[in-house]
Amino acid sequence: METIIKLDPLGDWKRTHHCNALTEKNIGEKVLLMGWVLRRRDHGGLIFVDLRDRWGLTQVVFNPENDAASHSRAEGLRSEHVIAVKGEVIPRPEGMENLDLATGRIEVMVNELKVLNDSLTPPFSLDEREGVEVAENVRLKYRYLDLRRETLRNNMVLRSRVSKRVRDFFYGEDFLEIETPFLTKSTPEGARDYLVPSRVHNGLMYALPQSPQLFKQLLMVSGYDRYFQIVHCFRDEDLRADRQPEFTQIDVEMSFIAEDTLFEVMERMIADLFEFALGVEIPIPFPRLGYAEVMDRFGVDRPDTRFGMELLDLTGLLGKTEARVFADTVKGGGIIKAFNVKGGSEMSRKELDELTDHAAIYGAKGLAWFKCNPEGWQSPLAKFIAEEIRHEVQGLASFEPGDLLLVIAGEASMVNESLGQLRLHVAQRMDLIPEDRFDFLWVVDFPLFEYDAEEGRYYSMHHPFTSPKEEDLALLESDPGRVRARAYDVVLNGSEIGGGSIRIHSKDVQSQIFQLLNIGPEEAREKFGFLLDALQYGAPPHGGIAFGLDRIMMLLTGAGSIRDVIPFPKTQKATCLLTEAPSPVDPAQLAELGLRLRK
Repeated sequence: METIIKLDPLGDWKRTHHCNALTEKNIGEKVLLMGWVLRRRDHGGLIFVDLRDRWGLTQVVFNPENDAASHSRAEGLRSEHVIAVKGEVIPRPEGMENLDLATGRIEVMVNELKVLNDSLTPPFSLDEREGVEVAENVRLKYRYLDLRRETLRNNMVLRSRVSKRVRDFFYGEDFLEIETPFLTKSTPEGARDYLVPSRVHNGLMYALPQSPQLFKQLLMVSGYDRYFQIVHCFRDEDLRADRQPEFTQIDVEMSFIAEDTLFEVMERMIADLFEFALGVEIPIPFPRLGYAEVMDRFGVDRPDTRFGMELLDLTGLLGKTEARVFADTVKGGGIIKAFNVKGGSEMSRKELDELTDHAAIYGAKGLAWFKCNPEGWQSPLAKFIAEEIRHEVQGLASFEPGDLLLVIAGEASMVNESLGQLRLHVAQRMDLIPEDRFDFLWVVDFPLFEYDAEEGRYYSMHHPFTSPKEEDLALLESDPGRVRARAYDVVLNGSEIGGGSIRIHSKDVQSQIFQLLNIGPEEAREKFGFLLDALQYGAPPHGGIAFGLDRIMMLLTGAGSIRDVIPFPKTQKATCLLTEAPSPVDPAQLAELGLRLRK
């Protein structure tokens, strides 16, 4: 089909409706539609075309008896040609309605056609009804085509509407939307920064912000009291399905508050968002659990509470047995924990070996298992467990015939992580997780510091601007590892969707924290002098939170990857297959920046 290229192919044609607008109320109207050809069908002289735009589909019909010229040109239409049609809205023949479409009771009888542009044959089908699986690398290379497909299109439309809803909520709560800089100072404490060399100041670097953290704190010092921003952030870190080098967060900061006030406002925001996006009523307030309790019961600090199988500490019981793996663990200062898989005794030895391999990913050196059968316990270790200990374990774990007890022994953090991940893996395999539930949870009272034994120093568990709890201030000098933070995460169905803290608003306390983190006075002045100065000019008590918008969208849409809710994402290797970024630059550009690449 030959297309004559015109710089103004529309002429005086103006679209009257989008492709999801027409219903039975429009029958008899003359309309003008524009869009892409999704599919074309020839039926005994009649040609049917499903015309698509971002709103939806309308079936248009070419009848040679109605307009022979348009019918002739329609014979050459192919998938993804861009067309405009004039015609009349008519009812579909009885029995030919498509009630899955908003426009499914009508069609447009075409009396004039314009081909606005043709298209090469797409490298994959954009018609999701065909059920063709497309490799993600192909989808990402042709992202502009992938975004035409219904699933991604719906994701992007919902993302836009969610962003507006969030803005409307915060404006209604008297927050100010304030933009913070993208070119800022590198203050590495956590993930690596993306650095931007300065041409004007050769040898010096900007950093792209991992978060607007310091600027939003400065806004509180400035007296702006309630700030929010939907903002792009950047972290040069290893990637997973729910991580990207550039991501979007809903960033919030408030003055003159404690945790309860922030929790109340954020819970209402989340409840409003889920009711708007999914029609789901989220009960508030959310439960709150301390970090220590969460780790003890679930093994991870972002627990999925939609199902049971909570962890049980069996150190005091199994450590007294003749099983050396248990006794030696306890002697070495380790712990023994387990969870009960109801109905799990039917698992084969091969399946149990697969569970052992899964636990090994997280450092477990072995996985002990016990099946409860009507005739007694079955396990290679069963003979080492005395009858009275078995009885106590059965009572504690509700271990009954048909159940499977999975046990890991070793160093505490490894045991918790391994069992916590294994718990989720088993629940997924056994289809124990209800998909129509949304379980929210605040995790509070995190440790302020993590200790790195190899480097012999403390690190901030969140960031160095997090306030310690008032009652733990005395421990900063004597026992920093026991200091709890005024930090909090909000968890949904096992995913952390937001985190924040009450901030330090005292220069003296902030300096003390820097010192504990091996950031001496000179380094603190060089990296954070502007913050320390600001804290001396009447900084109010303040705190905030940041929600991962991409992660929230992934949960709202049920997408399998965060890349399916971002218009132009990077791969897991932080590359853009569409633009082929990162890419080499001209040596002259490097010279301007005072840079030279090492071979």
